[in-house]
Amino acid sequence: MTKKYAHPLEENPLFGSLPIELSENIRSINPWWRNEPFPDLPKFHRWVFKRLKHLLDQGMTPATVLRGPRRVGKTILIKQIIQDLLDAGVPSGHILYVPFDELPSLQGIQEPVLAVARWFEREIIKSSFNAIGKTAQPAYLFFDEVQNLESWAPQIKNLVDNHSIRALITGSSSLHIEAGRDSLAGRITTVDLGPLFLREIAELRFGEATGPFWGDNGLDKIVQRDFWMQAKERAKQETSLRTQSFAAFSERGAYPIAHEKANTPWPEVADYLNETVIQRAIQHDLRIGSRGQKRDEKLLEEVFRLCCRYAGQATGQRAFVPEIRQALSGNIGWNRVLNYLRFLDGTLLIRLIKPLELRLKKQKSPPKICLCDHALRASWLQEVVPLDPTGLSQNPHLTDLAGHLAESALGYFLASIPNLDTAYFPARAAEPEVDFVLTVGTKRIPVEVKYRKRIDPHDDTVGLRAFLEKSAYNAPFGLLVTLDDDVAVLDPRIIPISLSSLLWLK
Repeated sequence: MTKKYAHPLEENPLFGSLPIELSENIRSINPWWRNEPFPDLPKFHRWVFKRLKHLLDQGMTPATVLRGPRRVGKTILIKQIIQDLLDAGVPSGHILYVPFDELPSLQGIQEPVLAVARWFEREIIKSSFNAIGKTAQPAYLFFDEVQNLESWAPQIKNLVDNHSIRALITGSSSLHIEAGRDSLAGRITTVDLGPLFLREIAELRFGEATGPFWGDNGLDKIVQRDFWMQAKERAKQETSLRTQSFAAFSERGAYPIAHEKANTPWPEVADYLNETVIQRAIQHDLRIGSRGQKRDEKLLEEVFRLCCRYAGQATGQRAFVPEIRQALSGNIGWNRVLNYLRFLDGTLLIRLIKPLELRLKKQKSPPKICLCDHALRASWLQEVVPLDPTGLSQNPHLTDLAGHLAESALGYFLASIPNLDTAYFPARAAEPEVDFVLTVGTKRIPVEVKYRKRIDPHDDTVGLRAFLEKSAYNAPFGLLVTLDDDVAVLDPRIIPISLSSLLWLK
């Protein structure tokens, strides 16, 4: 006589089983299953909150991957979205949260993503994903910090190909995330998250929320002169909040913790950033290279130190190799250093801005290094450099260094905008360097940073004018990014805009 089972998943008594320590750990971090409240969550939502909610519910793909450096708020975002789902009436048993970097009891589990998912079906849902997927409220799976799991991508592929679920996955290393994207083509949507935008600092630090002038979509508008004139006018109308927020950004950077703990002395914040962001990336996220080979931690530290020193510059081999050889007393070549730079770019701690390639001519110039936040430089090198006009006027000897950091901040900001092609134009025989070039379709916008009190309308626009005068570059106008708001340039093709106004766009 055939035995009857309470539900299909019980046909195999071992199907969906987990070690008792692991199952209890997972139960403890999903308190909504017991109708217990969350720990208090911040009321402040990062800009990506609404986008992630949309992608989770109505996105083209069943899974969304959120990438970003550590401590920018990815885990808090997951918990805020879970709370939002519960408030909207999603059954508590339909939501699973697993932080893969915090559960040592996962070690030794083969295919942990699939094992936990099977256990969730059997023990919590008590039905199959496909059965509840036919309802209006499918299963929502949240996997935090999956990048260090072996073969995480094939497991996610198996899950979304065979089960009706919606998933949000986070990772701190885009190296590991990118490694799995090929097998997940058409199944995931990737979203990058960096430190706070200037408007987010205004809301988190000062409690004043204002909508961005430049929304998530619409790259075409930035090649229109009116867009920038209206952006400057909007920034002028919000001068008080903008300058206040920029001063806070100048003082403490853009990591959320620095503004959540605004009264904490900077040395304590700096130690926290060193330990939880930089050291964690160097010692944990990047410790294993290809074929399981360990990367050189000392070399990584030295490369990152030089990234901090040369932020906003494209010094390349001529600066990195001699200094690293001297510091480490080894014959270390440029190709190895460049690989480590790419590793750091993979953590999103830096962005490598490549030289502009024109007429199919590949440039041999080194990449320009842009830090995700100047506060990391301040904490790692123990050197605070102000970026706001007031702070810089009190420390005029730091003007040149502040100019490089302003260029670094702008480069990371531009490189973080989805689908915007950002490069820089290296100096050539008859053409001067241009700090950044934005390409939208067939048009290009040159961007030059001149970060000082006195701007020479002629000498400080040489690079922009040379680029604009080349009809082949198809540049309708150029941007001159300045320290102050009141800069005037007679050339109608050049639009001056302060760094704080430009960062205020998002």
